[in-house]
This record gives sequence, C-alpha cells and structure tokens, in this order.
Amino acid sequence: MNTPARYFDDQYARAADPWQLGERWYDRRKYTLTVAALPRPRYSRAFEPGCSVGVLTELLAARCDRLLSTDRIASAVESTARRTAGLDHVTVRRMTVPEEWPEEPFDLVVLSELLYYFDTGTRTRLVRQSVESLGEGGHLVTVHWNHPVAEHTCTGRDIADHLDTLSGLRRLARYDDPDFTLSVHERGRGPGPALSPARAEGLA
Repeated sequence: MNTPARYFDDQYARAADPWQLGERWYDRRKYTLTVAALPRPRYSRAFEPGCSVGVLTELLAARCDRLLSTDRIASAVESTARRTAGLDHVTVRRMTVPEEWPEEPFDLVVLSELLYYFDTGTRTRLVRQSVESLGEGGHLVTVHWNHPVAEHTCTGRDIADHLDTLSGLRRLARYDDPDFTLSVHERGRGPGPALSPARAEGLA
C-alpha cells in the first residue's frame, strides 16, 4: 500500500520542516552529492516532484534554465515558494503525483526521497511517467534512504537496482552509501522503459 496521505498531513501539521531538511548533515551532504552528480553543467527544463520545503530545489535552480517543483502539501509548497522567491525561472506548484503530471517535456527529472512511499504499481507508474517526460538524452536522478522504515515500501538500493533493468534507460552513475543510494540514468532512443509485470515486481 502507498503511505497514507494522513501521515504527511500529520507531519507538516506538527512542524514546517518535519524532517529538518534544512539542518541535518545527512540531507546537506546528500543534496550536495546529488547536484554534483548531474552530468551536464546546465539543464533547459527540470522537474522535481515531492520538493518538500525546497532545500534541494534551491540548489537545482542554480543548474536549470527552468525548474518546476511540486508537492502535495500546501504548506510545503508555500515554504518552497518563499525559499525560491526572486528566482523567476522556478515555478512551485501544488500537485499530487502520479495522478497529476505536467504535460511539458523535461531534460532532467529528480526523484529524491519519494519513490519508497508508493506501492509497486504506483511506483512503476511514476517511474514510467518520469521517463516518458524525458527527451532522448534526458537524465533521471534518484536518491533514497537505505535503512528499513515502517512507512517505506523499499530502499534506495532496490530502486536503483530496478532502474538498471529497464530498457530505454542507461545507467551513467551510481553511489551506494550506508545511508542512501544515488543513481543517474539517461534515456536512450525508443518509447521508454519496458515495465512488464515481472520487472515491476523487482520494486516490491
């Protein structure tokens, strides 16, 4: 099952930054490595769903001509909008993925601490939509926590392993840390990843 929406509602009801993303060394280090792993110096249009309070958003903005960052939680969207105020090339929007998805194409999609909140079917759909949003040569970056947590349905290693099996994606880089796994994949030619039921089970 997907992590219940009320879990996130309750977290943000208790604190503006419930995971202390702007303060913890784990997150600061992870975000620095995430941005450093981007293969290109600059991207024309990027998408960051699940932006939370916008700490990574601010770093990505320095590498993008246009950046769309979204979150389901209204207070998180407000925090990100405040953090990126004055950055006219950053758009912050309230959006629930994968049910809602932007129509425009991207050359970078960043999924940070997001996929493990979804069950196998929903996660598979979100990955498919991410890759289909990328043009040829576009990059998919994923980074996720590796330790078992009750509300998580898989780990960062599980996610990176699964992405390696998908046709239409080529792994460019992977960093395995005791705490998180960061991977960078490039979309090749063709219609995108083959997500057969057998392959989808790899993310269960």
